[in-house]
Amino acid sequence: MDLQLKGRVALVTGASAGLGRTIARILAEEGCRLALLARRRPLLESLAAELPASAEPLLIEQDITARDAGERARDAMQARFGRCDILVNNAGGSRPQSDLGTPEIWAEAMELNFHAGLRIAHAIVPMMQAAKFGRIINITGQDEPFQINAANAPNGAVHIWAKALSRRVAADGVTVNSIPPGRIHSEQIDSRILPTEEARAHWAKTEVPAGFIGEAEDLAVLVAFLASPRARYITGQVVHVDGGARRFAH
Repeated sequence: MDLQLKGRVALVTGASAGLGRTIARILAEEGCRLALLARRRPLLESLAAELPASAEPLLIEQDITARDAGERARDAMQARFGRCDILVNNAGGSRPQSDLGTPEIWAEAMELNFHAGLRIAHAIVPMMQAAKFGRIINITGQDEPFQINAANAPNGAVHIWAKALSRRVAADGVTVNSIPPGRIHSEQIDSRILPTEEARAHWAKTEVPAGFIGEAEDLAVLVAFLASPRARYITGQVVHVDGGARRFAH
């Protein structure tokens, strides 16, 4: 299937490693031109070197939680490409707590996992509306409270905000969807959440009906589809990529 992504312009946040890096690569392979946003410039440069020349990578070294991050990203893309067709809000992080967590931890988790992506989307949406085409894809996370995790609340907030936004911009040709990953091999999962082979094997056996932990490509291919004109009738959705681990049917 031709996803009709050749020449489209995509911004991927948190692009330097893990899921963001793979998403950027898959979009580039589909013909997208890319703006890559993250804090670690050396990793952005190494990613850019791996991409095809057609990706024309624009590197934006930026702390996603800075209040002007959305405007800076928008202005950089306007100057280089003249537009932004696709936004992948990927930057974020889990914040599991062994106790109740401090107010500072809860506030930081909300800023990183909710407010930062919202500000970037709100800065870029008018460009999409003017072009009568846009795709916003939020990579979120688990909102089932297995334990106290300061990221759960902002994940749920993103899903509600994204649904509301999808209803506001649908008539302008802009779709908004969210993808909560299950356990997928990435820098965060393999180094922090499940740091040993034994832990990963146990999780796959006891929690994942598919019987294995996914790879970043398993999620990135869905991002590519939702980013494409082919997915024009899919909006306001939360699509879990987790090997069947989620127990709820809704």
